[in-house]
Amino acid sequence: MPSLAEVQDEYAFLDADDRYRLLIDLGRALEPMPHALKTDATLVRGCSAAVWVYPTVREDGALHFLADSNAAITKGIIALVLLAVQDRSPAEILATDIEGALAPFDLKNQLSSNRTQGIPNMIALIRATAERYIG
Repeated sequence: MPSLAEVQDEYAFLDADDRYRLLIDLGRALEPMPHALKTDATLVRGCSAAVWVYPTVREDGALHFLADSNAAITKGIIALVLLAVQDRSPAEILATDIEGALAPFDLKNQLSSNRTQGIPNMIALIRATAERYIG
C-alpha cells in the first residue's frame, strides 16, 4: 500500500471522477477480510454502507486492521483512514490526528454526505480499539 502522503500527492492532481476511482482502487487493494470476521461486533455503526473493522495485534504490539465494506467507495474511504494508522502502536494511533491527516482529501466536498457520515464513526472505533490495547 502507498503511504498517505503518496496518495495525497496523486489525489491533488486528479479531477473528481479520477479521485473517485483512486478511492475505489485503494479499497480494492485492501487485504481480504475473512467473511467469518464480518460480524455484528466488527460492524461500524452509523455508516450508510456496511463497514467492518477488525484489529489484530502484531508481535511488536502494533495494531494491524482488517477492513471491508459492501460499497466500493466506502471501502476506499476506510482504506484511506487505515493508511493513517495501519501497523502503528496503540499510543501512536491515539497521538495521530486522523481527521487532520484526512483533511487535505476534502472528502465532505468530494463525496455525498451519506458517504462521509460514517467517517467519524470509523475513526472513533479505531481510537477506541487503540485505547483497549494501551498497556
